[in-house]
Amino acid sequence: MIVADTSAWVDYFNGVDALHVEILDYELSNSRIVIGDLILTELLQGFREDKNYKIAKQLIESLEYYDLGGKEIAYKAADNFRKLRKKGITVRKTIDMIIGTFCIENDFELIHNDRDFDPLEKYLGLKIRR
Repeated sequence: MIVADTSAWVDYFNGVDALHVEILDYELSNSRIVIGDLILTELLQGFREDKNYKIAKQLIESLEYYDLGGKEIAYKAADNFRKLRKKGITVRKTIDMIIGTFCIENDFELIHNDRDFDPLEKYLGLKIRR
């Protein structure tokens, strides 16, 4: 399964011409994309127009859903953050640590357009769908 980060979804809905958007579109047509609570919230809160919100919500409703957080993922995300800090790397967003850790722990690939995930790939084994 594949998780699409909010950064990929935003580019998708904005019609950005980029490889990660093409991959997201392809994987949506093959029913391999899943969504989680944190991404759902980040994505939907960004829509200004009700029409676009409803379109996005309808698409999201068709996807398999996961709770991305929880106690065990919270502990593991904190551990992963600390591992990276010991290497002199600070991930800017806690939500990205949780999303990345969820993917690592569940062996899911991630589609993204966010540099915060780069150290998770390089040092922690996060799989990126390219």
